[in-house]
Amino acid sequence: MGLPVVVGVDGSESSLRAVDWAADEAVLRGAPLRLVYASLWERYEGESLAEDLVKPSDQLRAEDIVAGAARRAGLRRPGLKVTTDVLPEEPEYALVRESREAAVLVLGSRGRSGFVEMLLGSVGLAVAAHSHCPVIVLRGSHDNQVRTGAGGRIVLGVGGKEAVGFAVREAGLRGAEVDAVRAWRCPARETTDHPLLSGEPARLHEQQASDTLEEALRDLPKEVHVHRQTVEGPARQVLLAASHDADLLVVGARRGTGHLGLQLGRVAHGVLHHAACPVAVVPERT
Repeated sequence: MGLPVVVGVDGSESSLRAVDWAADEAVLRGAPLRLVYASLWERYEGESLAEDLVKPSDQLRAEDIVAGAARRAGLRRPGLKVTTDVLPEEPEYALVRESREAAVLVLGSRGRSGFVEMLLGSVGLAVAAHSHCPVIVLRGSHDNQVRTGAGGRIVLGVGGKEAVGFAVREAGLRGAEVDAVRAWRCPARETTDHPLLSGEPARLHEQQASDTLEEALRDLPKEVHVHRQTVEGPARQVLLAASHDADLLVVGARRGTGHLGLQLGRVAHGVLHHAACPVAVVPERT
């Protein structure tokens, strides 16, 4: 069946939405679903409890949470193969390791105290920054309801090839359209007060953005239709505006060298905080 869709669960409403999304994603891909709960409960329960035959209370609670999440996924998508695991370790390390053998990793934007927390600066950001597979963070629609948006619209912030491929594949699975967006800006130092020259620097930067867009999409099969847009403004603001009527926003993040791994740039960081729809962060191999 291929690599699983992995979802981080912790019992919060946000993580339950992530389970729903991940179950739908698994069915679309014909992949199994893997539910993972990670926490260092032994640190808080004490060494004596760890040595007892009785399981620590937090471990029992974690097992109940993943069992409930598995039942939820089974009710939503009968016949879906679901596996679960409870891991006694830091969640960011556990999920980054899980991402090595995952098709995609799904997270809620908020969680209980130890797992995803508020995405702002915590575990979710760490996982998105170091994951080996695409990470989908469920921004928007904070009503515990998942809307898959079949036949809708996927926005692609054009940067690297991996993000382009992921966006096109997701659109194909959903029967959705892809809007490929490249933002551009004219630096203030290049403007001029002369009425006959004032538009020239802007046209040059817009053309550069258009050329970058065409180059990124050059290797797509001819039957794949992608809407192309060049928009003036800061990339983060342009993509946030586009996210308001999108089913998924896809951005790339380049992998750095050394132990720091995948780095989140300012744009990816911004949309993970503020986008109005789910955000997919795709590792770009350089």
